[in-house]
Amino acid sequence: MTHDFIHRFEPGDAARPVLLALHGTGGDENDLLPIARTIDPAAAVLSPRGKVLEQGMPRFFRRLAEGVFDQEDLRLRTRELAGFLDAASVKYAFDRSRLVAVGYSNGANIAASLLLSGAAAFAGAILLRPMVPFEPGSRSAQREGGPAITGTQILIAASRQDPIVPPPLTDRLAELLASGGADVTTRWYPTGHGLSPQEIRDAAGWYQERFP
Repeated sequence: MTHDFIHRFEPGDAARPVLLALHGTGGDENDLLPIARTIDPAAAVLSPRGKVLEQGMPRFFRRLAEGVFDQEDLRLRTRELAGFLDAASVKYAFDRSRLVAVGYSNGANIAASLLLSGAAAFAGAILLRPMVPFEPGSRSAQREGGPAITGTQILIAASRQDPIVPPPLTDRLAELLASGGADVTTRWYPTGHGLSPQEIRDAAGWYQERFP
C-alpha cells in the first residue's frame, strides 16, 4: 500500500509520462524533484523515500560494504518497491506502463534491479551513476523471472573518475540491459560521483527526444 513508503506525488499532465524519482544514499523524497522538473516540467512525479537506514541515512536496500550489496535484502526491497508502484498507480490513477524512472546512485541501482529482475517494467529510465545490482543468473540474485525490457529507453550517465562506481561496472550494466532488449545510451562525464548541471540538461534533451 502507498502508506508503506513515505513519498510525495505531484500531479501533472495526464498525457505525459510519470517520473519515478529515486534518491541516492542519505536523500529523501524531496531530493530529486528539481531534477525531475528539469527533465519534464509537465509530468507528474512520484518520489518515495528509501526505507532502509544506514547510520541514519535512507537507502532503498542494504549494503554490506561499498559496492557490495545484501542480495537477499535487495530482492526483498525490489519486490516491495514494485508493490508500492502498483498501489500508487491505483491511488493516483496513472498508467504504470508510462513510468520513467529517474534514479541517482542507490536510487539508480534499485531502478536497475527492478528492470533486470522483471519485478517492474518502465517506459524508460534515466540512471545517474548506477552500477550492476546483481548478475542475472547468479545463485545469489534469485531473480523474479527475468527482464521484460524490450524497447525500454534507458540513459546511463556515468563518470570514468567516479570513486564509487568503477567504469567496467557501468559498461556491464549497459550490456545486461541491452541484452534484455533495451535501447541503451551511455554518456560519460568528468565529474566523479557528483552530478553537473550540464548532464541534467543533457538528460532532459535525451528524454524530450524519446518522449516528445
